[in-house]
Amino acid sequence: MSRTDPADALLPAGLYDLLPPEAAHEAAMIERLMGILAADGYRRVKPPLLEFEDSLLAGAGSGLATETFRLMDPVSQRMMGLRADMTVQVARIARSRLGRAPRPLRLSYAGQVLRVKGTQLRTERQFPQVGAELIGADAATADAEIVGLAARALTSIGVGRLSIDLTIAALVPDLLTALQVEADEAIALRSALDRKDAARLAEIDGAAAPILLTLLRAAGPADQALAAIEAIELPDTAAALRDRLRQVVDLLRRDLPDLALTIDWVEHRGFEYHTGVGFTAFARGIRGELGGGGRYLADREPATGFTLYLDSVLRAVPAPAPEPLVYVALADRGAAPGLRADGWAAIVGLTEAADGAAEAKRLGCSHIWRDGVVEPLTKGQEEATKP
Repeated sequence: MSRTDPADALLPAGLYDLLPPEAAHEAAMIERLMGILAADGYRRVKPPLLEFEDSLLAGAGSGLATETFRLMDPVSQRMMGLRADMTVQVARIARSRLGRAPRPLRLSYAGQVLRVKGTQLRTERQFPQVGAELIGADAATADAEIVGLAARALTSIGVGRLSIDLTIAALVPDLLTALQVEADEAIALRSALDRKDAARLAEIDGAAAPILLTLLRAAGPADQALAAIEAIELPDTAAALRDRLRQVVDLLRRDLPDLALTIDWVEHRGFEYHTGVGFTAFARGIRGELGGGGRYLADREPATGFTLYLDSVLRAVPAPAPEPLVYVALADRGAAPGLRADGWAAIVGLTEAADGAAEAKRLGCSHIWRDGVVEPLTKGQEEATKP
């Protein structure tokens, strides 16, 4: 098969090559995000790509069982899983390797994940994640810290028109339990809520349907959503969850007054293992969520955290600017170390070229070293400065 045969470059669905300059842009964004998390005291951990299936899919990880690739470890003869998400791995590290570390424990991570299939909004099956976990704290201030950190990290790398959608996945189940709703009725109610089907909710008899219909209609901007829910008489457990979310909103308003906040009182898909305040980050005009997270139990420890999906995040930030690249003729190769020390990226010709400028353009260079100075190859690059 020849080098140019397209079948030779065929990749499985949902897997892609990342080429220059996008590959370098992705790496730079990851390091910028990790720097922001580090500045807030989140220490980086690096879990392995593969783990034994029983640990990778334990607890909250069970929700990703259908998304996880499995293979047999030829050494131990045990089944292993290739991570579909890194949150469960960080929780395992906190429980085991860092079990005696003082709480609250702030950890961050970055790495690739692989899933069995993509979704309609995210066709990619492999993509990089960046995230943070706050383990061992159960206060509203911890919830607000995580939501605020995710928002600040995204805006710091250039994401514009950011919106945070808040939810409480446990609100509806607690409400149904408190009202002693029968199993069949609960299934019908949850199905209608999943479809945001107000008409179907109105048709269902029972004490829960009118409350859930009001909750469904109360979704929207945070201040309006909170005002709307005040008119609903909730059982104590559900009321406590509502009050917790109000605390988080107040804290976020204090620290990030310009952050757009919305609330969806009945959303739970994607938050199946969450036990309290959850959130999803969006940017207007960008396909798919940029990230999300919320409160959960990390092996019986209270925890909250978030994950950012870099494939979506990169669609929401400015495209990478071309990096200046200097061409140095073979005869002038002694100049290259000095240029690199000054911050330029420089390549040296491997053979003598009759036309140095033409060779530089052919190789994708923006500048050329000529007569002891760096010169732009075209007018549009005259204002380019070294990195």
